[in-house]
Amino acid sequence: MFDIGFSELLVIAIIALIVMGPERLPETVRSIGLWVGRMKQMLANARQELESEVGMDEIHRQLRNEKIMRQLEDSKTEVEDTLIQGKSKLKKAAADINQAVDESGEGKL
Repeated sequence: MFDIGFSELLVIAIIALIVMGPERLPETVRSIGLWVGRMKQMLANARQELESEVGMDEIHRQLRNEKIMRQLEDSKTEVEDTLIQGKSKLKKAAADINQAVDESGEGKL
């Protein structure tokens, strides 16, 4: 969320120690930690309520079903293409065989 490194945190802690003093600093840090925890919990609850009201589960399910249907359609297209190619190869092989039979039949007569 924030791009704060260890050195920045150390500077903030030193400034807080100078401003607040060593007596009040632990209590202040504890209070800030509690407030941050409460804010995170409130945001998580708000997000969960918003998702349930909007119907995010249903939207996710619908998107997943659409993805599966696209995959099935792609697979169907691939199978149809393979069948068409196989059919054309079989027709060519049958034509070659018929031609060979016709040629061999003419030579015998």
